[in-house]
Parts: sequence; structure tokens; C-alpha cells
Amino acid sequence: MPDREERFAAMLNAVEAVGGSAPRVLDLAGGTGSISLRTLRRFPAGATTLVDVDPVLLTIARGSLDDRTTVVGANLRTPDWLAALPEGPYDAVLTATALHWLPADRVATLYAEVRELLRPGGVFVNADHMPDEGMPGLTEKLEDLARSRREARYAAGAVLSWEAWWDHVAKDPTLGPLVERRNAVFADRDHTESTAPVGWHLDALRAAGYAEVGVLWRAADDAAVAGVR
Repeated sequence: MPDREERFAAMLNAVEAVGGSAPRVLDLAGGTGSISLRTLRRFPAGATTLVDVDPVLLTIARGSLDDRTTVVGANLRTPDWLAALPEGPYDAVLTATALHWLPADRVATLYAEVRELLRPGGVFVNADHMPDEGMPGLTEKLEDLARSRREARYAAGAVLSWEAWWDHVAKDPTLGPLVERRNAVFADRDHTESTAPVGWHLDALRAAGYAEVGVLWRAADDAAVAGVR
């Protein structure tokens, strides 16, 4: 994603605004730890909790992060994930390009669950695929541009595509055996992506009880929406 660092920077600006120099951050569906690594690089006195269900990504996260991060294996599809967390509250809850794998009704419920983990004044930010229903034509053109940039980088060998990355993982002596476990975890999942427009997400945050709701960042058909408790 050519704008990957831009979205992370916008998210961490919000964290600093509400949490100062030593924030406590929940990295939701955190995967390999991209958000946690950047959070702790920017806030060395901070602490993060990373939650994910993928055994491959959790293994990478545990190998990449230090003792400032607690790594938790839990499934966001049910409320049981809350019991796996260290005791809160958190200054911020961050997630990026992950929740679109959940059904829309589960995302709306999750927004309410996350709100209860935040301290008063804490912020939740979700950066994901959220088209702007008011600019369909321009959004399509911007996404075409972003896609062409990604494909150019793949063709140049600068980065691996999603599919090529998983092919690489499957050949790794440590991670490869975990792919079968990963396949079992996701075997019964509906992989239809939920790409509700940004307006839907803002309405869902309001319904979940956040005091302030808005768009923190936007590019092509991606956006970061924020809710303040």
C-alpha cells in the first residue's frame, strides 16, 4: 500500500494527542505487529497489547516485539476475546485493514465492545476499506491509481504481493508448519469482505456510544474513522 505509512502516522498522531508520550495501546487484529512496532518506536515508554487469531502472524509478532507488548491469541468473532485481554483501560485501540473480514453486524457490536475498553477520553481508530459514497467516480479513479502503483512495485520486486508473501511463508521451516494450523482456524469462515461505506462506520460508532466520531484520514477507497469515548 503506497499510503501505508501515512495512515499509521495519522493514527499515532491521535494516540499522542490523547495519550501523551507513554500511551497504553490495544493493537486489534494486529497480525505481525506492524502497528505495535511503530507505536513503540514512536513512544518508547508506551506499552501495547496485540490481539489476533492467526497462528502464523502471532508467531511473527512474538518474534518481532519485545516485553513492552503482550501478545494474545483470541477470536474477535465472539465476545469471548475480551476475557483474554490484560486488565484495561487503554488510551487507544487501533486496527488497520483487518475488520473488513468480519460481518458488518459483528463489526458494529465490536465497536461497542471496544468502547468499554477505553478510558474516558480514549480514542478508537479503524483504518480499512471504506469507500466514500459521496465521491464514487473520483474514488474509483484514485483506487485505480493506487492499484497501478502497487502492481508496479510487485513487478519491480520491491515488495511481495499478498499471495506471494504467503507462498514465501509456506516454504519457511518455522512458519510453514503453522500454515496448516492457520487453514484449520479459517476453514469454516465466510471470507466475503465487508466494505461498508464510511458513513456506515460513522453511524455505527455513534450507535455504540462514542462521544465524538469522525474521519481521521482518507485515501482512495480507504479511510480511518475515529471514535472518542
